[in-house]
Amino acid sequence: MTTPTTYRQPAYVASTADLLAVAEAIHTQWQQVGATGHLLAQNLDTTAEFGFDVDNAVPLASVAKVPLALVVLDEIATGVLDPATPVTIDPETKSVGPTGVAAFRHPVTIAVGDLLHQMLTVSDNASADALLDLVDVQTIDARLREWGCDGVRLRHRLQRMYECVAGVAGDDFGLAMELAIRDDAVGLYSIETLDPAHANAGTARALVDLLQRIWLDRISQPSATAELRRLMGMQLFKHRLSSDLQLDTVRVSGKTGTFLHLRHEIGVITSDSGDRIAIAALTRSQRRADIAHDIDLAIGSAARTAFEALRT
Repeated sequence: MTTPTTYRQPAYVASTADLLAVAEAIHTQWQQVGATGHLLAQNLDTTAEFGFDVDNAVPLASVAKVPLALVVLDEIATGVLDPATPVTIDPETKSVGPTGVAAFRHPVTIAVGDLLHQMLTVSDNASADALLDLVDVQTIDARLREWGCDGVRLRHRLQRMYECVAGVAGDDFGLAMELAIRDDAVGLYSIETLDPAHANAGTARALVDLLQRIWLDRISQPSATAELRRLMGMQLFKHRLSSDLQLDTVRVSGKTGTFLHLRHEIGVITSDSGDRIAIAALTRSQRRADIAHDIDLAIGSAARTAFEALRT
């Protein structure tokens, strides 16, 4: 169990005084919509950056699918895995979730490469766990250590999140939401996979560092990072980082993460003029709500603000 914590002022990071003011304004906006969180935005070419509480480990939910995908793509690039290998998923034993194969009611056979597509474009939990059954969690986590990604940890399958909720709240996700919010306030976790010490977890700093290495081909194999960038650019969800950046001249490549009160997204915003801004926005709602468009839009507003403040 984690020791209870008391409220403290956020720890800001900023390359300049002007960027510090931007970070403070975004933190205030998040507070106003009932969200606590961690943010880091960085220009990948100039390294100018700003954010707050960037070194706090946070449960990642589906953001964990990005490092998972990188390791699987590395296995493909080095010839360990064949992307055409078929995998059959049985609805009786598959992982649960609202999208992709997780929502299927009949057996389906999908190639490894297409499991990656489903996992990253529609955040399919069943596809993610099928990949974790091919390249186990311990291997994923060990590879991240080998690559020096010490601030990102993979410890369990996606299905484990639902199992831990069921263990304390049964089918009552409303109760689970209340427990999650209460536990965050005191730093003691009844749902194990919401405890950063046991969850798939990462810090905003570590996630932006990972994005930087993926975008600059400084990790794994160039063919693996190129494919990961392509797949992240195909994500269908546009309600967070992309919500205020629907422009023909801007592309957002991202990955959301949502579970109970967690609402995250990491990604890179690229403009036609060549600007590349990496962002990790990790939030926790302070109220019981399955739908919180104001928080999603606050993440989008932060992304737009970061893009405008950090572009050259």
